[in-house]
Amino acid sequence: MELYEILIHPVISEKAVNLIESSNKITFRVNRNATASDVKKAMEEVYKVKVVKINMLNDTKGNKKAIIKLDAKFKASELSSKLGMV
Repeated sequence: MELYEILIHPVISEKAVNLIESSNKITFRVNRNATASDVKKAMEEVYKVKVVKINMLNDTKGNKKAIIKLDAKFKASELSSKLGMV
């Protein structure tokens, strides 16, 4: 799977914005076939950040989401502003 096929778009919801501010985590909708290691590789190469941990989940609409915790050196708030989320 190519890097551009893994990350679909960032999730903009109240819960996702709270995670950005409180836990330095950013949420992305990802490809249904993507694994945590695929998402980590894509995030690190595309956005040039260091990923500490990834939690994957499937929502009730059949979408797959990844909650990505960034290293303390990188701020999720800065990345989200670059992406136009906040």
